[in-house]
Amino acid sequence: MSVFKNGRFYHYEFQLDGRRHRGSTGTASKPHAIAEERRQRERLETSYSQVVEQEAREQQRKTIQQAADEFLLDYKLKHESATFAVYALGHVTDHLGGKLVVEITPTVVKRYQTDRLAEKAGPKTVNDEVLVLLRLCGDQGDLIRAKLRREKAMKLPTPPSPGRAYTADEKARMLAEAAKLRSRNMYPALVVDLNCGLRDKELRELRWQQIDLVHKKQLTVGKSKTDAGTGRVIPLNDTAIAALEAHASWYTRRFGECRPEWFVFAFGKPLPKDPTRPITSFKTAWTKVREKAGVKGRWHDNRHTLVTELAESGAGDEVIMSIAGHVSRAMLSRYSHVRMEAKRRALDEIAARQRGADEKRKAEAERQQAAAVTSQSAVIQ
Repeated sequence: MSVFKNGRFYHYEFQLDGRRHRGSTGTASKPHAIAEERRQRERLETSYSQVVEQEAREQQRKTIQQAADEFLLDYKLKHESATFAVYALGHVTDHLGGKLVVEITPTVVKRYQTDRLAEKAGPKTVNDEVLVLLRLCGDQGDLIRAKLRREKAMKLPTPPSPGRAYTADEKARMLAEAAKLRSRNMYPALVVDLNCGLRDKELRELRWQQIDLVHKKQLTVGKSKTDAGTGRVIPLNDTAIAALEAHASWYTRRFGECRPEWFVFAFGKPLPKDPTRPITSFKTAWTKVREKAGVKGRWHDNRHTLVTELAESGAGDEVIMSIAGHVSRAMLSRYSHVRMEAKRRALDEIAARQRGADEKRKAEAERQQAAAVTSQSAVIQ
């Protein structure tokens, strides 16, 4: 046993299994320092399994509220945005915050699902909240998850994706209405979204340094929802280039220049005011556009529309995923709502090719038959 004072606090130092261990006790009291040194030695002498069991027991003795607070603190350090965690944990703690972790059982989880559905929460939202709840429960959460899966009660069934693809006429009406708005962000943002398929945050936080309108004529996506989406390069077609060039001209008149680090869609409404901050939302202008154009749908459906049009044009999955930033074909299938006309056209083309092949074989058979008759006539003569 060895404790010594170094500066304000006592420190400990001892040998265990041939290794030297030393550190601060965090106290200026020698008796407390001796106790801390003993605790550190005992902790290291304890087997790994015992440490894990002790940590699990400590986790079970926490309330859901305490576990949620610790989880959120760690989450904020590791994630750029904690909006999802704050929202999910808010509902979990409202219902179960006073319960101990050890009190969470499969029955409690199923009751939570029922209660949240009664509050009109969507099945996907409830499923996300349950996943967070089980993470708070540690090892116990793994056991609960396994039991719920055996009972086929782990996830509530979710309805098909609400996404839809806009028709060409709907797109034209929306763009026409967007061009009439006082907001100078809405029209170019809508054009870019319909032709590049950016996610909302990717579009809002787009900077001029990510756009090349002169040489490569492309857009480089910044930080994205997925690793596959971050940094992807999207070619700009003539429609997107024209809209961005017009926006850049107005932007220069408004702010004097387009600095590389400034945001393309600047903060402020109804007119952009601060190019050093991104627009917070397109919601207000988007609602006006949809209502005046008589179109029902979500902003995210602009992305659905592009993916669908790419699929209909015959673009391969790899090309679509490279543009949209998807990580799997399973995810791609959620967005590629290929319209009935495109499906019918594809099947009609197969039937047309079959008819053409049948007619060709028939014509060849008739030709051979006519040649045989001609040959036979020549022999008779």
